[in-house]
Amino acid sequence: MPMNLAYIMTTERGATDRLLSALADALEARGLRAAGIVQTNVERYDSALCDMDVRVLPAGETVRISQSLGPEARGCRLNPEALERAVADVQTSLSQDPSPQVLLVNKFGKHEADGRGMRVVIAEALELGIPVVSGVNQMNLEAFQAFAEGLAVEAPQDIAGLVAWVEKVQKAP
Repeated sequence: MPMNLAYIMTTERGATDRLLSALADALEARGLRAAGIVQTNVERYDSALCDMDVRVLPAGETVRISQSLGPEARGCRLNPEALERAVADVQTSLSQDPSPQVLLVNKFGKHEADGRGMRVVIAEALELGIPVVSGVNQMNLEAFQAFAEGLAVEAPQDIAGLVAWVEKVQKAP
Protein backbone atom coordinates (compact mmCIF):
# COMPACT_ATOMS: atom_id res chain seq x y z
CA MET A 1 0.00 0.00 0.00
CA PRO A 2 1.52 3.37 -0.95
CA MET A 3 2.16 6.02 1.69
CA ASN A 4 -0.13 8.88 0.72
CA LEU A 5 1.46 11.61 2.81
CA ALA A 6 1.68 15.17 1.52
CA TYR A 7 2.98 18.28 3.21
CA ILE A 8 2.47 21.99 2.77
CA MET A 9 5.18 24.55 3.50
CA THR A 10 4.53 28.25 3.14
CA THR A 11 6.62 31.21 4.21
CA GLU A 12 3.92 33.78 4.98
CA ARG A 13 2.78 33.81 8.62
CA GLY A 14 -0.50 31.91 8.97
CA ALA A 15 -0.69 30.96 5.27
CA THR A 16 -0.48 27.21 5.91
CA ASP A 17 -3.24 27.44 8.52
CA ARG A 18 -5.50 29.37 6.14
CA LEU A 19 -4.79 26.95 3.30
CA LEU A 20 -5.56 23.84 5.35
CA SER A 21 -8.76 25.42 6.75
CA ALA A 22 -9.88 26.28 3.23
CA LEU A 23 -9.02 22.72 2.13
CA ALA A 24 -11.19 21.30 4.92
CA ASP A 25 -14.09 23.46 3.72
CA ALA A 26 -13.52 22.56 0.05
CA LEU A 27 -13.40 18.83 0.80
CA GLU A 28 -16.56 19.04 2.90
CA ALA A 29 -18.30 20.88 0.05
CA ARG A 30 -17.33 17.98 -2.26
CA GLY A 31 -18.73 15.42 0.17
CA LEU A 32 -15.35 14.06 1.28
CA ARG A 33 -15.02 13.08 4.94
CA ALA A 34 -12.03 14.74 6.61
CA ALA A 35 -10.66 14.08 10.08
CA GLY A 36 -7.91 16.02 11.82
CA ILE A 37 -7.30 19.52 13.07
CA VAL A 38 -6.96 22.82 11.28
CA GLN A 39 -5.71 25.96 12.98
CA THR A 40 -7.04 29.47 13.22
CA ASN A 41 -4.87 32.24 14.60
CA VAL A 42 -6.79 34.93 16.47
CA GLU A 43 -5.05 38.29 16.70
CA ARG A 44 -5.07 39.91 20.15
CA TYR A 45 -5.26 43.63 20.81
CA ASP A 46 -3.10 43.30 23.94
CA SER A 47 -0.27 41.19 22.54
CA ALA A 48 1.95 40.85 19.50
CA LEU A 49 1.29 37.11 19.71
CA CYS A 50 -1.96 35.58 18.50
CA ASP A 51 -4.11 32.95 20.19
CA MET A 52 -3.98 29.58 18.46
CA ASP A 53 -7.22 27.63 18.10
CA VAL A 54 -7.75 24.33 16.32
CA ARG A 55 -10.99 23.08 14.81
CA VAL A 56 -11.35 19.34 15.32
CA LEU A 57 -12.68 17.69 12.17
CA PRO A 58 -15.26 16.54 11.34
CA ALA A 59 -17.35 17.69 14.31
CA GLY A 60 -15.99 21.22 14.36
CA GLU A 61 -15.25 21.65 18.09
CA THR A 62 -12.75 24.48 18.63
CA VAL A 63 -9.93 24.00 21.15
CA ARG A 64 -7.53 26.77 22.20
CA ILE A 65 -4.06 25.20 22.09
CA SER A 66 -2.08 28.28 23.09
CA GLN A 67 -1.61 29.70 26.54
CA SER A 68 -0.63 33.14 27.67
CA LEU A 69 2.72 33.07 29.43
CA GLY A 70 2.97 36.82 29.96
CA PRO A 71 4.68 39.58 27.99
CA GLU A 72 8.24 38.67 29.01
CA ALA A 73 7.95 34.93 28.40
CA ARG A 74 10.12 33.38 25.71
CA GLY A 75 9.08 29.73 26.01
CA CYS A 76 6.71 27.71 23.86
CA ARG A 77 3.13 28.93 24.16
CA LEU A 78 1.62 25.57 23.23
CA ASN A 79 -0.74 24.16 25.85
CA PRO A 80 0.19 20.47 25.61
CA GLU A 81 -2.89 19.27 27.53
CA ALA A 82 -5.25 21.07 25.13
CA LEU A 83 -3.39 19.71 22.12
CA GLU A 84 -3.50 16.16 23.47
CA ARG A 85 -7.27 16.50 24.05
CA ALA A 86 -7.71 17.48 20.38
CA VAL A 87 -5.38 14.64 19.31
CA ALA A 88 -7.47 12.11 21.29
CA ASP A 89 -10.65 13.36 19.59
CA VAL A 90 -9.04 12.97 16.17
CA GLN A 91 -7.71 9.51 16.99
CA THR A 92 -11.23 8.43 18.00
CA SER A 93 -12.62 9.76 14.72
CA LEU A 94 -10.32 7.45 12.71
CA SER A 95 -12.32 4.42 13.83
CA GLN A 96 -15.77 5.89 13.20
CA ASP A 97 -18.06 4.47 10.56
CA PRO A 98 -17.84 5.61 7.87
CA SER A 99 -14.12 6.18 8.24
CA PRO A 100 -12.54 9.47 7.16
CA GLN A 101 -11.27 9.74 3.61
CA VAL A 102 -8.41 12.11 4.47
CA LEU A 103 -6.58 13.34 7.57
CA LEU A 104 -5.63 17.03 7.78
CA VAL A 105 -2.95 18.06 10.27
CA ASN A 106 -2.36 21.73 11.00
CA LYS A 107 1.35 21.25 11.63
CA PHE A 108 4.04 18.67 12.10
CA GLY A 109 5.67 20.83 14.73
CA LYS A 110 8.10 20.48 17.63
CA HIS A 111 5.68 18.30 19.55
CA GLU A 112 5.50 15.84 16.64
CA ALA A 113 9.24 16.06 16.00
CA ASP A 114 9.67 14.98 19.64
CA GLY A 115 7.38 11.97 19.12
CA ARG A 116 4.15 13.44 20.58
CA GLY A 117 1.10 15.31 19.34
CA MET A 118 -0.41 14.17 16.03
CA ARG A 119 2.53 11.90 15.16
CA VAL A 120 0.80 8.70 16.33
CA VAL A 121 -2.46 9.72 14.62
CA ILE A 122 -0.64 10.36 11.33
CA ALA A 123 0.98 6.92 11.52
CA GLU A 124 -2.34 5.26 12.38
CA ALA A 125 -4.13 6.99 9.49
CA LEU A 126 -1.45 5.89 7.04
CA GLU A 127 -1.68 2.31 8.34
CA LEU A 128 -5.44 2.44 7.71
CA GLY A 129 -4.84 3.68 4.17
CA ILE A 130 -6.15 7.18 4.92
CA PRO A 131 -4.21 9.87 3.02
CA VAL A 132 -2.69 12.66 5.12
CA VAL A 133 -2.02 16.32 4.34
CA SER A 134 0.10 18.10 6.96
CA GLY A 135 1.56 21.53 7.39
CA VAL A 136 5.30 21.62 8.10
CA ASN A 137 7.59 24.53 8.84
CA GLN A 138 11.23 24.77 7.84
CA MET A 139 12.42 24.22 11.42
CA ASN A 140 10.76 20.76 11.56
CA LEU A 141 11.15 19.68 7.92
CA GLU A 142 14.11 17.40 8.62
CA ALA A 143 12.27 15.62 11.47
CA PHE A 144 9.18 15.30 9.27
CA GLN A 145 11.19 13.82 6.40
CA ALA A 146 12.81 11.34 8.80
CA PHE A 147 9.37 10.38 10.14
CA ALA A 148 8.06 9.96 6.56
CA GLU A 149 11.18 8.00 5.61
CA GLY A 150 11.55 10.31 2.59
CA LEU A 151 8.22 9.14 1.10
CA ALA A 152 6.18 12.32 1.66
CA VAL A 153 5.45 14.57 -1.30
CA GLU A 154 5.29 18.34 -1.26
CA ALA A 155 1.70 19.30 -1.98
CA PRO A 156 0.51 22.13 -4.21
CA GLN A 157 0.00 25.41 -2.36
CA ASP A 158 -3.44 26.12 -3.81
CA ILE A 159 -6.89 24.72 -3.06
CA ALA A 160 -7.51 23.30 -6.54
CA GLY A 161 -4.18 21.45 -6.51
CA LEU A 162 -4.73 20.13 -2.99
CA VAL A 163 -8.26 18.92 -3.76
CA ALA A 164 -6.95 17.27 -6.94
CA TRP A 165 -4.21 15.47 -4.93
CA VAL A 166 -6.74 14.20 -2.37
CA GLU A 167 -9.12 13.02 -5.11
CA LYS A 168 -6.25 11.34 -6.99
CA VAL A 169 -5.08 9.35 -3.97
CA GLN A 170 -8.70 8.45 -3.14
CA LYS A 171 -8.93 6.71 -6.52
CA ALA A 172 -5.53 5.03 -6.26
CA PRO A 173 -5.63 1.25 -5.68
